[in-house]
Amino acid sequence: MLKIGLTGNIGSGKTMVSRIFSVLGIPVYYADEESKKFLDDPGVKNEILKQFGYGILTNNQEINRRSLATIVFTDPIALQILNSILHPRVMIDFRNWALKQENKSYVMQEAAIIFESGVNGEFDYIINVSCPKETAIDRVIKRDKIDANSILRRMQFQLEDAEKSKISDFVILNDGTNLVIPQVLAIHEKLKEIDIQRKSNTP
Repeated sequence: MLKIGLTGNIGSGKTMVSRIFSVLGIPVYYADEESKKFLDDPGVKNEILKQFGYGILTNNQEINRRSLATIVFTDPIALQILNSILHPRVMIDFRNWALKQENKSYVMQEAAIIFESGVNGEFDYIINVSCPKETAIDRVIKRDKIDANSILRRMQFQLEDAEKSKISDFVILNDGTNLVIPQVLAIHEKLKEIDIQRKSNTP
């Protein structure tokens, strides 16, 4: 079974692409969503509070995710610290999750910062969902109701789309003009073929 990383910058449409793979029967692990669950873990919570202070707690003594996001998306060192707390736990969880997915040609992790967090070596192949920056900004403005400057601040912590495409194994162009489903189907068939070849070469 292959492990595939599906990445793409904010507004690229990677989650939409991942849903298509899900329809094709591919198990998808949503790293960004799973990482949020770790914020409720007492050990993780204590580590985060040591680093960022108790000012990020809500009245219910829970971590205010919006406050935490405001801090880390304006400070690259803060973001690096948060990632160092969350990402190792997410990858362990992903590995354990992948072991439970039997009889599949491949499984997929959808995550925004696979390259930036240095976990790209965990995957057999990586797919980048690519789109022009202006298109991505327009999508996020409509989706999240935030201003362009806020989006640009987040984008500065991500590799340029062209760089991600260059170092990925596959690229899906989601620019609103090219059809996405045929691109997904082509990659899906290729990955199944690779898995079959790999199994046939295994003693």
